[in-house]
Amino acid sequence: MKKPGWIVVLSLVAASLSPVQAAAAVRVPAACAASLDCTAAEIDRMGMAERLEFLRLVQSGPAAALGASDRWRNIEGVVSFFRDRGLGAPGTWVSHVDAAILEGVERGIALALGLSTDGFGNPGSARWAEYLTRLSRGELTDRGAHDRAWSEAEQASTEHGVATAEQAHGLRPTAVERRFFLFSEFYRWSLRNRPAVLDLLLVNAVLFNPLMVLRRVPFVDWFTDVRESAPARKGCEIAYANARLDPVSGVFATLDLLLSYLPELFGEFRATS
Repeated sequence: MKKPGWIVVLSLVAASLSPVQAAAAVRVPAACAASLDCTAAEIDRMGMAERLEFLRLVQSGPAAALGASDRWRNIEGVVSFFRDRGLGAPGTWVSHVDAAILEGVERGIALALGLSTDGFGNPGSARWAEYLTRLSRGELTDRGAHDRAWSEAEQASTEHGVATAEQAHGLRPTAVERRFFLFSEFYRWSLRNRPAVLDLLLVNAVLFNPLMVLRRVPFVDWFTDVRESAPARKGCEIAYANARLDPVSGVFATLDLLLSYLPELFGEFRATS
């Protein structure tokens, strides 16, 4: 059977590595995107610029065959934020968590394409495979159902990454990293609980921002669109700034996060829409 063009091109790039390069500890993004078998440990050794390249190649190549050429653009926004801020160096808590998320995506694609049955021990792999299979079958046209399936897959990979960092490597996040991480938890919660987010926004609008009443639905659509990198990138910038300031004295409930982050995000949404 004739191989798809993306396999041929990426395989040629991977094959161009010299024996010395191949024996080295670092695998280049193109090789990982071609083989879909780089472990979280190998991804951990990549810098954020390399991870961003890897994620883009995975989407434009193998994921495109499943109709998912743009389903991790929001993660691109997060990785680009880490890259530009110099965060998530190899071997750190942030790096291990991020590596597990990318491993889950990679292995989920491999499983969905029928290239392997091994999820590398990452619970997110099977979740991503299920998501991709349903997506390719046209079963996730409803926005709420799509976002819930997407979020559940990333949540599983994320929790695996936290366990790997803390239990396997004995690492703990800094106070700032922990508060920043809670924003990502809130983002995934938002994808799974769209009606609740709309209700919280209505309360916020009545109390603080009447303009949000009529635009809360398109705002949530924008904020939770996994096919866009800008909202996630902007969310990271706001969340990191707030995490460094600890605006609510370290007590982050759902409403605290809403009041801390979403008003600023709503301003960004208005400026770009």
